[in-house]
Amino acid sequence: MSIFERYLTIWVALAMIGGVLIGLAAPGLVHLVANAEIASVNLVVAVLIWAMVYPMMVNVDFGAVAGIARQPRGLIVTLVVNWLIKPFTMALLAVLFFDYVFAPWIAPEDAAQYTAGLILLGAAPCTAMVFVWSQLTRGDATYTLVQVSVNDLIMVVAFAPIVAFLLDVTDIEVPWQTLVLATVLYVVLPLAAGLITRRRLGSKQAIEAFSSRVKLWSVMGLIATVVILFGLQGQTILAKPTVIVLIAVPILIQSYGIFAIAYGAAYALKVPHRIAAPCAMIGTSNFFELAVAVAISLFGLHSGAALATVVGVLVEVPVMLSLVAFANRTRQRFPEPAT
Repeated sequence: MSIFERYLTIWVALAMIGGVLIGLAAPGLVHLVANAEIASVNLVVAVLIWAMVYPMMVNVDFGAVAGIARQPRGLIVTLVVNWLIKPFTMALLAVLFFDYVFAPWIAPEDAAQYTAGLILLGAAPCTAMVFVWSQLTRGDATYTLVQVSVNDLIMVVAFAPIVAFLLDVTDIEVPWQTLVLATVLYVVLPLAAGLITRRRLGSKQAIEAFSSRVKLWSVMGLIATVVILFGLQGQTILAKPTVIVLIAVPILIQSYGIFAIAYGAAYALKVPHRIAAPCAMIGTSNFFELAVAVAISLFGLHSGAALATVVGVLVEVPVMLSLVAFANRTRQRFPEPAT
């Protein structure tokens, strides 16, 4: 790893602080960035996420996709954790903390809003950022793409029913245009660009050399994205520091717990590390763009639900970086990939 990647936690922390300061010092600039959106997808953030994902997509070899059928265990772990465990444990933790543990400090109407926001986070597994976490753990690019693609397909049909069930409503309105556009921006277009790049480069050596050169742009895209997200929410974060901490508690427990379940299951099933690490990362991180968009459309921009989804972003980056470090330290405990 380069020095820049090795100290990524420091750069992300500085990006968080810098984003908050920019949001306070230049609110006009922040509003300009916030208004650059289509179907609730921020185009500036989309470009940066595209920059993060593209280097990963260059490593995708569709000739190896057929081999995934010989190693289905990683995909099974991902699907079971994401759709049969994660949404329901997140709802359980939200109810436990906001209705009982934190009840003396949070009004019931606010507790219901925070619970709704966490349910939205729990029902939306990661789509774009997981490519960054996969790359940092030297994950299998092709297998990661398949895992994310299958999750996207399931999300289209399962997200609304699961959220409706957990929120106990029947008329939930999910911005399908947002989901489809985000999938195209974050998966389809970078994949097409990666395939074209591979074809132009030709040899494996040329592809590896090119990937090494553009890898830095992926990390820089992550840093810039963090700056923008915290610039957009800086005033809210500073105005409600205690509430932010309370919301973060169940998110932290959920994140580390889900990772432990997925990573432990992959280890028990003898899944190779290059597949095990990304499959655990997908369930641990969230599709926060969708969660934030749905929270705003359902409950309003200044609602407690929207705030809870933003806290999810606040917590996710440092948590995921700590899990990347843990996954890299435990690489040798996993079986070597079959040759």
